[in-house]
Amino acid sequence: MRQIVLDTETTGLEVRQGHRLVEIACVELVERRLTGRHYQTYLNPDRAIDEGARQVTGIEDEFLLDKPRFADVAEEFLAFIADSELIIHNAAFDVGFLDAELARLGAERGCIADRCSVLDTLAMARERYPGQRNNLDALCKRLGVDNSRRDLHGGLIDAQLLADVYLAMTSGQVGLDLEFVAAARQHAVVLPPVALQVRPRVLHASTSELQAHERRLDALDKSAGGQSVWRRPV
Repeated sequence: MRQIVLDTETTGLEVRQGHRLVEIACVELVERRLTGRHYQTYLNPDRAIDEGARQVTGIEDEFLLDKPRFADVAEEFLAFIADSELIIHNAAFDVGFLDAELARLGAERGCIADRCSVLDTLAMARERYPGQRNNLDALCKRLGVDNSRRDLHGGLIDAQLLADVYLAMTSGQVGLDLEFVAAARQHAVVLPPVALQVRPRVLHASTSELQAHERRLDALDKSAGGQSVWRRPV
């Protein structure tokens, strides 16, 4: 399964007031693993950035003057996200701005929903953690995701953090099909024991690997709201 974790930055909060995209950033997941592929571009919005947006992103109007317009990068961007599931925090916001940019290019471009399904991690977090703060910083803290690099809102950093948050939030959702397992056991072929001619080499985890394992278990505990199954005695 191919998923694209997406974040945007804009000149302001209201697309209906003519605000535009100034950054698009995406990272790719395949079978729940980060592939290292990403897409990121700044955009010339042909309008000024609101002061509030400037303070949040640190992006200045002058920085964007020589950047491409959405029309210049549309094909490349659409090719990157094609036939994927988009993972977005507060998806209505980002998709609304993307659809507005596509509409400016003509009705034949359609909308994001014509190309991708969309998963909203904000809606997922509100269902899992009702009554709690569920912005990206709060989720990073709750799930043990290191967000120390996030001094300002930046598209690529936020997309990378959201990928980690999504994987942590959904790490306990992969279950076994018990009927399939039972059927497999019923029809299993019993093989004769294999005599090993050489004693197998045992590789022990290093100190850093054990520490990384413990950090991962801590994150799972936070996600589960208590002790995860991996720390329960057998």
